[in-house]
Amino acid sequence: MSVNRSHNTYASVGVDITKVAKIHNQIDLILSRTFRTRRGKVGEPLNVHQHYAGLIEINQDQVLALHTDGVGTKVLVALTCHKYDTIGIDCVAMNVNDVICVGAEPLALVNYLALERPQPELVKQVMIGLQRGAQMSDIAVVSGETAILPDIINGFDLAATVVGIVNRKKIITGEKCEEGDTILGLESSGIHSNGLTLARKVLLGSRSNPQVRRELLRPTRIYVREVLKLRRSKAEIHGLAHITGGAYSKLIRIGKRARVGFNLDNLPQPHNIFKTIQERGEISDREMYRTFNMGIGFLMICPKRFSRQVKKILPGARQIGQVTKSRDVNARINGHDVQIEKW
Repeated sequence: MSVNRSHNTYASVGVDITKVAKIHNQIDLILSRTFRTRRGKVGEPLNVHQHYAGLIEINQDQVLALHTDGVGTKVLVALTCHKYDTIGIDCVAMNVNDVICVGAEPLALVNYLALERPQPELVKQVMIGLQRGAQMSDIAVVSGETAILPDIINGFDLAATVVGIVNRKKIITGEKCEEGDTILGLESSGIHSNGLTLARKVLLGSRSNPQVRRELLRPTRIYVREVLKLRRSKAEIHGLAHITGGAYSKLIRIGKRARVGFNLDNLPQPHNIFKTIQERGEISDREMYRTFNMGIGFLMICPKRFSRQVKKILPGARQIGQVTKSRDVNARINGHDVQIEKW
């Protein structure tokens, strides 16, 4: 189904990514002033702003990457399903998948679990999910905080911080991307952990299908082992992107650095869950590709001459587009060209 005008949008349910971007700019303007406090000391920040992870020096050769994220309103889906043993996987995934975007290897995680009231069984199941996610990412969960906040929390909330490490010479920021580079994608496992506010609005009424709820709860795919395998190879990688909040508009992070654009002319057919959301919500193609991953959860950008090697290393990778000179993200959707974002 292709819709030109959206009946429902992410902004109409309270998440306006344009306004969020302005908030991010304000946050960066204020907090980047703290960089000078570590100048000339261990832990001096690298001048990389609003990327997938923050970077700090620990010695001449090594840099730490840090990122914090949660699972958003996916916790509400877990509550409706009374199933809590996978939400921890999502929490790990949302963090480690971002840290690898700067070329870093994730090392360890600390978590924050806020509860309305003490619920030992819920906590146990959440921790089982964190354990599984950590094992899938080859990281350790080294600490955490559990808070009981009845005046603030309705149900529970889950977030975490991950630290990773990368050699200074192997940091990837996307600034090396250039016209003609190949864009390859790895399949998502489903909706992952973004766009759930809109998806819930459209799909989860009082008579919603339990199968739909379970599909929305499907854990986020973790890409750590695949991307690190690629990084250990001799393939030249110019950019890495985790398709999360803002979906393909997220490529603006790379586009602005490299002063390039992106043409996604070979995207796969989206999973059925996305088709269902679009049809029931009467949502436009542009809105769908600015909100959901639509079947591709991670992107890798490399010089064209390395694309065959990347696909050999990662047989699941598929070519979905190329880097252009235009300062925008364009996608070929249902036979039509759609501008996802411009800058």
